[in-house]
Amino acid sequence: MAEEKKQPVFSKVAELRPGNYGLNLTVKVVSTKVVAQRGQGRQMRLVECLVGDETGMIIFTARNDQVDLVKEGATIILRNAKIDMFKGSMRLAVDKWGRVEGTEDATFAVKEESNLSLIEFEIVNVVEE
Repeated sequence: MAEEKKQPVFSKVAELRPGNYGLNLTVKVVSTKVVAQRGQGRQMRLVECLVGDETGMIIFTARNDQVDLVKEGATIILRNAKIDMFKGSMRLAVDKWGRVEGTEDATFAVKEESNLSLIEFEIVNVVEE
């Protein structure tokens, strides 16, 4: 009996929380900003993109080959993405275990008034008594 391949579950931006991983999202690229670009042999490129869907926006940090896919206005699928924390705010990232792929333009409009990367999270240490 062949095992059925599970369909990936897609999340919405508004559902993202610190510590989430294994996320699949379809998002539109709202804007991009080059953070780092170093050449010489092993090239390192880092671009921060504001991406979002109809529920909200978040900063996605694109690295190296991922940078080629994140053009303003493009729709991309993030597979096996995770939430990184940077100075108390959430960032979306896809490491070597995930994938960024281009896809046809989404029909949704990005909800720009809800940027999850502007929410600051405090790290609270829970002490068990």
